[in-house]
Amino acid sequence: MKLFSQDIKEGDKLPARHVFNGMGYQGDNISPHLAWDEVPSGTKSFVVTCYDPDAPTGSGWWHWVVVNLPADTRVLPQGSGSNLVELPEPAIQTRTDFGKAGYGGAAPPKGETHRYIFTVYALDVEQLEVDENASGAMVGFNVHFHSLASASITAMFR
Repeated sequence: MKLFSQDIKEGDKLPARHVFNGMGYQGDNISPHLAWDEVPSGTKSFVVTCYDPDAPTGSGWWHWVVVNLPADTRVLPQGSGSNLVELPEPAIQTRTDFGKAGYGGAAPPKGETHRYIFTVYALDVEQLEVDENASGAMVGFNVHFHSLASASITAMFR
């Protein structure tokens, strides 16, 4: 699989448009455009996540979790995680470490550079049995058992 974006590039700084608005930051908190191709045969759904492994929590920080994207989905337009663009049914966003569902942009402690890993997973099931209250860890646990392939883009922010 390949993941690409009109908004973020591998290893580049995350634009202010995709930075959190709060916790000392004044970003736009808009989820980036993501698109993927070279999907493996047998794919029945997708999951998209954004994860910061550098957060000082001992377990990282989940910034965005979208589950149950239909198998024919190949793009999430900019704003899909920010309620500016509707997700295709039956997709849902689950709870992030900000405490609610939906995209939450970069917000590292001042002076620290963090990685923001955007990943799409192709799954062998049509839906994960989770709801909007599921944590990123719970979704990750379920993805682990159903993943056919994945692709990522890592952006940085300080």
